[in-house]
Amino acid sequence: MTDDWTLVIKPKKRLLDLDLKSLWRYRDLWYMYVRRDIVTFYKQTILGPLWFLIQPVLTTIMYMFVFGGLAKISTDGAPQPLFYLSGIMLWNYFSDSFNASSNVFTNNASVFGKVYFPRLVVPLAGLTSNLLKLLIQLVLFILVYIGYRIAGVQLPIRPALLLFPFLVLLLAFHALSWGLIISSVTSKYRDLKFLVAFGLQLFMYATPIIYPLSAATGRIRTALELNPLTPIFEAFKYGCLGCGTLSWGGLLYSTVFMLVMLFISLIVFNRVERNFMDTV
Repeated sequence: MTDDWTLVIKPKKRLLDLDLKSLWRYRDLWYMYVRRDIVTFYKQTILGPLWFLIQPVLTTIMYMFVFGGLAKISTDGAPQPLFYLSGIMLWNYFSDSFNASSNVFTNNASVFGKVYFPRLVVPLAGLTSNLLKLLIQLVLFILVYIGYRIAGVQLPIRPALLLFPFLVLLLAFHALSWGLIISSVTSKYRDLKFLVAFGLQLFMYATPIIYPLSAATGRIRTALELNPLTPIFEAFKYGCLGCGTLSWGGLLYSTVFMLVMLFISLIVFNRVERNFMDTV
């Protein structure tokens, strides 16, 4: 009597055997993880999804007071609320997606040790669920933007704004690739998580969020341009606020950097997932 198997689980895989096709077969599980991430965020809270709006509003006010008021940092002529909110919105999506990807093994060890499914489902679900938060904050940005337009403030909209979906995609896969590498390393060396959290905070100041790229000169500007996130933030501000710079070379550099890191991260992730249960 023969059995027709629909799935074969092998104990060993080749280094480049990523089995990406299985992600489609487990799309229902992907949806379940997305729903879980969204529901658990505001479960047992009074304001619920409003926290998606409160956090960027309070952060924008703080930036206006500290960096715009006390430090007198230029915003390239753009209204301070819009300038800071545009950067905060994109950075929140990147940092949340990075955190979701960088804790895949440690946060899901109990599940991974009992049930088989493609491990990439978890970080990809984190990218997807964080898109909802980004869209809610984007609505807030649009409302503030419309308010300034009604008030008579000149805010040129440029064709570069059409790049917004591509910019979000770049941010998502930058966060995924970096997070997968960190998750693979911290599955064995837990204390590195504290260093990564501190480094992420510092990295925010190396990204043009609270200041425009034009405010930097010389070696500092060169160092900022080496940041693959810089052209993404600058392109978005250029498209909707008329400030910043649109660098096609910078976007190409960011894309190539992302593809290389994504390839490396998938290989490292594939290798570590074979025996990470022995170390977690």
